[in-house]
Amino acid sequence: MKLFYRKYGQGPVLVILHGLFGSSDNWTTIAKNLSDDFTVILPDQRNHGQSPHSGIHDYESMSEDLHELVTSLSISKFFLAGHSMGGKTAIAFALKWPEMLEGLLVADISPFRSDDRTGSEHSYHEKILNAMRSLDLSQINSREEADSELKKAGLSLKIRGFVLKNLRRTDNNRFEWKLNVNALLKNLNNIMRPMKRDSVLSNIITGFPVLFLKGSESDYLPPNDYPDILSAFPAAEFIEISNAGHWLHADNPDEVIKSIRKLLP
Repeated sequence: MKLFYRKYGQGPVLVILHGLFGSSDNWTTIAKNLSDDFTVILPDQRNHGQSPHSGIHDYESMSEDLHELVTSLSISKFFLAGHSMGGKTAIAFALKWPEMLEGLLVADISPFRSDDRTGSEHSYHEKILNAMRSLDLSQINSREEADSELKKAGLSLKIRGFVLKNLRRTDNNRFEWKLNVNALLKNLNNIMRPMKRDSVLSNIITGFPVLFLKGSESDYLPPNDYPDILSAFPAAEFIEISNAGHWLHADNPDEVIKSIRKLLP
């Protein structure tokens, strides 16, 4: 799949992958800040932003999308960072093409999740997607109206602001979602499913720096998972981002930028 992407700066290549409900837009400020140190590539993953839509949405497909993108750009070695869903895509890529990576950063996600945590997160994201799908955009005349309807569906102010970044006007001055809401809802099990421990732990990845960032107020990367992560990535370093929840790049961008720069020799 030919992904849409944005490009900033000069230097060694750094690809940053956004998370579920996100897009390359979410990382432009950070990319510009890093542009003196890196050539930053910000793709929109499939079914997000300006990239094509597909009924298939899993980590094998998303990692192959990334491989197609970097190959088309003649990039043979690069640094890779990913947040949440993008972090799991980055891990899937690292397991398949480790020889292409100079460094890996995974932001606030574990490849391993217990059933109880996965279940609650699945319900949370399902609620967001159902609220988006139930919104009759043909009757919406402004973002304020859309925000009001999403509020009635029980979405918090912070989540509504994040979700509404995916709303755009059409040529006939109506609204539509950039996200492929139906496909994401259909594939939510694929998105939320933990990676199989056996398949991850059978590949010991060394030879480049590996950082896992954890939001101090988030439980998406529990310390109980650190031993298994270290089994797959023996040199991994864990960094806690202070005053940050799951969307740590929005809550504390300065610390995230500082952490990304640690990938450089």
